[in-house]
Amino acid sequence: MSDNVVAFARSAEPEPTKAGKFRGLLESPDLEFIMEAHNGLSAKIAEEAGFKGLWASGLSISTALGVRDRNEASWTQVLEVLEFMSDATEVPILLDGDTGYGDFNNFRRLVRKLCQRDIAAVCIEDKIFPKTNSFLDGDQSLADVEEFCGKIKAGKDSQTDDSFSIVARVEALIAGWGMDEALKRAEAYRAAGADAILIHSKLRVADEILAFAREWDNRCPLVIVPTTYYATPTNRYRDADISLVIWANHNLRTSITAMRKTSRQIFEQETLIGVEDDIATLRDVFAIAGNSELAEAERKYLLSDRQETNAVVLAASRGSALTAVTKDKPKCMLDLHGEPLLRRLTRSFNAAGIRDITVVCGYQADAVDLPKIRKVTNEAYEASGEIESLACALDRVTDSCVISYGDIVFRDFIPDLLMDSEADIALIVDAASPEMRRATPKHTADLVTCSRPYSDDVFLDEAPITLRHMDPELSPESAHGEWIGLAKVSGAGARHIHEEVAAMRTDGTATQAGLPDLFNRLAARNVAVEVIYVVGHWMDINDAFDLARARNDF
Repeated sequence: MSDNVVAFARSAEPEPTKAGKFRGLLESPDLEFIMEAHNGLSAKIAEEAGFKGLWASGLSISTALGVRDRNEASWTQVLEVLEFMSDATEVPILLDGDTGYGDFNNFRRLVRKLCQRDIAAVCIEDKIFPKTNSFLDGDQSLADVEEFCGKIKAGKDSQTDDSFSIVARVEALIAGWGMDEALKRAEAYRAAGADAILIHSKLRVADEILAFAREWDNRCPLVIVPTTYYATPTNRYRDADISLVIWANHNLRTSITAMRKTSRQIFEQETLIGVEDDIATLRDVFAIAGNSELAEAERKYLLSDRQETNAVVLAASRGSALTAVTKDKPKCMLDLHGEPLLRRLTRSFNAAGIRDITVVCGYQADAVDLPKIRKVTNEAYEASGEIESLACALDRVTDSCVISYGDIVFRDFIPDLLMDSEADIALIVDAASPEMRRATPKHTADLVTCSRPYSDDVFLDEAPITLRHMDPELSPESAHGEWIGLAKVSGAGARHIHEEVAAMRTDGTATQAGLPDLFNRLAARNVAVEVIYVVGHWMDINDAFDLARARNDF
């Protein structure tokens, strides 16, 4: 057979099933690890972290369902959770099958159902049904060896995937029956067809586990669960020829701690401001749920003609207070934690679904070399203002367009607020108190007055809040907030922008004008410029102090 034919034959080999992937973990010459998961979300998170397999923990699934780990959740309820976990991930799942949910007949039906749902393996323990969790005081009575061996044989005869694995969990050390009994039971289970042995212990040290491994001498793959003896160095497991380590309940325990902290903080503070920066963003929630795939599917199957949002970023300036660090690059390319400021901005837009980004350059335009952006240049940047820069990309200001300064950083929820807005023209305004603005003065703060000031119940009123006037000369006491440099327009809003820029060019005011002048003119014409309030969570970079603070806070 020629080399080409051999190569083709190899490439044509089918991808291993999930059961085959798990069997590969058991038989790997390296020590392998799998992570606990108890629903589709935790399964995705563990897979995202890099784990090659998952442990569907009976303790964790039961607790997540609000019941005890004593077979209070039926096997069909567990199966439903497993189906979500399997559908959500590509890595194999080992089910903690307790005692097999009954006798040999219940177990063989369970095995068939697991194979149907692409579950790779099941672990069953040699205790009496209903089982008691191994770490609790109480009845730890062990099953009859022959009966348990019959259960293993029934499971092996019932699997519909040849690679499906049955892991026999030996509880003799847990029950206090000693090492000889543990070894005797493990050998009987191996002879009955078990694909691996899980030896369990609740001691604080791994001595009896390592002693068992020495006596076992790798007769078949050995699996351990170091929940109580967690301080043992992992290399000791490698040296003992252990095949697989299960991190058995740590995602569940982490989630309990985090949810308690967040719930308590919100209850005590009666506001979300204290927790917002410490929890996952809604964008992260949507991403892990697979919303991007749904959006692609909608574009493919619904044939929607909906315009996508694009962005125009004004980044032509050098930064008058940053000349010491902008000799070879514009302000937008200054380093912020290993990446240019503009890269962070465009990445935030990308994450919000904004892919088409036009950057208006000026000073040191060649230094703006980020991938996947469209560049235009305001050649007259030194003698002109923001309106002339906007005019350079006015053809990009069309249906659903975000207009942004190039020297701002903000939390990820802020562009989401813009994307959710249905206003023809919307501005993000920081409603931080005048005292806060005095404590952190801006060089060119675009202070605004609005139809209503910010208050705790401002969002309960369905009437839109609109811009009245924007002026850096406003006193902090009279201002309702500060425009942060982010705006969004619809198709109708874009037409207003085009008309007003043309009018400013006609009357000669465009050359030196800024975006605040444009919005003021629109407001004076009774064009509704709606305001979306935020409280902090952003900053602009005007000088070296701002840059240092941004590196610290963001």
